[in-house]
Amino acid sequence: MRITTVRHQGVSRIAVHEQGDRWAVSPTPGDLGEHLCAGTVPEAGYDWPRVTAEALTFLAPLPHPPRNVICLGLNYADHARESQQAKGDELALPEAPVVFTKATTSVAGPYDDFILDPSVTSELDWEVELAVVIGRGGRHIREQDALQHVFGYTVVNDLSARDLQFRHKQFFLGKSVDGSCPMGPWITTANAVPNPHNLALSCRINDTTEQQSHTGEMVFSIPRIIAELSRVMTLIPGDIIATGTPAGVGFARTPPRFLQAGDIVTSEVEGLGTLRNRIVAPDS
Repeated sequence: MRITTVRHQGVSRIAVHEQGDRWAVSPTPGDLGEHLCAGTVPEAGYDWPRVTAEALTFLAPLPHPPRNVICLGLNYADHARESQQAKGDELALPEAPVVFTKATTSVAGPYDDFILDPSVTSELDWEVELAVVIGRGGRHIREQDALQHVFGYTVVNDLSARDLQFRHKQFFLGKSVDGSCPMGPWITTANAVPNPHNLALSCRINDTTEQQSHTGEMVFSIPRIIAELSRVMTLIPGDIIATGTPAGVGFARTPPRFLQAGDIVTSEVEGLGTLRNRIVAPDS
């Protein structure tokens, strides 16, 4: 099942994909995150209007996550190598998951513009990622049980202000610029994704493919990530875990390449959907 939050007739509502271009839209206002955090997911009833995608504005599936988006760094071997080489660091894979977060205010819709404010950053980079959405919370979740806690999967672009990230010697500010976490276009429920470690993912800037990889290349698997996180903290329904990005990011190029106003960033994970975000100047 594909399920998300949309704006229809000026109001945020839940939408469930039925077939082709047809979506069932909840007759009552609300967003998917509210229901997921409450432990309930509504089912499309006979009284839900049926509309085409053209009638909908797709929002982030969880427009207001219950807490920061949890992110994995250096979780693809090739990206770990390119990052370390660019920084002049010793080449080595992480021995444990590298975890950071993005503020909830960074979450944006799958087709939203990103306003590139030069007073904030001049080094905006791209990172396509598979994201996991927790449906059943818990602590000390065993690795062999971890996928039972997954509600579904979605696509994230972890847009990163590298100058902020490296200047402040930590990730939070550089990862938390407003609008820097485009997400969606929907959540594909776990029962419709037989193997989340068998998906191609890619990122294009305008017409050029900059990242092309496969989720099977992760250093730490999704069950391992969930087990590691829940050993320390209680995971809750609605938690979003971005599982890392492969090689091909801009700061590791020679010379570095960063996003500019006018660029269109297309992020895709096989079978889960495509984000398309335009970079715009503040006065556009």
